[in-house]
Amino acid sequence: MAEIVYPLVIATARGLFKALDIRLDVRGSARVPVTGGAVLVSNHVSYLDFVFVGYGAYASRRKVRFMAKHEVFAHPVSGPLMRGMRHIPVDRSAGSGAYDRAVADLRAGEVVGVFAEATISRSFTIKEIKNGAVRMAAEAEVPLIPVTVWGTQRMWTKGRPRRLTQRHVPVTIDVGEPLFPKPGQDIAELTATLRARMSERLDAVQRSYPDPGEGAWWHPAHLGGTAPTPTQATTLDTPGPRGD
Repeated sequence: MAEIVYPLVIATARGLFKALDIRLDVRGSARVPVTGGAVLVSNHVSYLDFVFVGYGAYASRRKVRFMAKHEVFAHPVSGPLMRGMRHIPVDRSAGSGAYDRAVADLRAGEVVGVFAEATISRSFTIKEIKNGAVRMAAEAEVPLIPVTVWGTQRMWTKGRPRRLTQRHVPVTIDVGEPLFPKPGQDIAELTATLRARMSERLDAVQRSYPDPGEGAWWHPAHLGGTAPTPTQATTLDTPGPRGD
């Protein structure tokens, strides 16, 4: 099937990166294989992360099929784009269909993108992660590649106004060393290893990012920023009087 929508979206994104002078720092992009299936599993700090994680595969000329909640596909604007790019809708009340499709895509040689935290991290640290990315990589016997994205939260994140026209924002995209899960391996152990790897890479990327100074709202608390701590973030994410 000919790709029509995805190349147009990529060209538009690259044009916007240039127009806004986004200071892209892409590391390790050669780790995305040029052929064959792979799972890209990323941290999640912004509503824009899928654009930048996908760009991490651009050097390998791969198009990433992201798993995203089905509500995005129901939107009159984003829905046709998501379907045109052959992303994978996830209905959380019936997630097995999305999982099966992702595994089939992987076996067919596609690259599938997953945000294993399932939601944006308000603390800008790694939340507890779901094991779906590990399970599908093991079942399809494809590499599991951790990706770290940082800087995108300055443009649009949970609980903050959008700043989509902000210029000169540094954005880091770090493609890490792959894991190679196999059928029969301990999924819980592999998931813990993946989370530790993601936390290590995120911390390294945050520390190498241009100095934000003291008290930046978009920087994690343990590095001197004023973002919520993980405990505070959990409270904010909890439905009820103290959450939103």
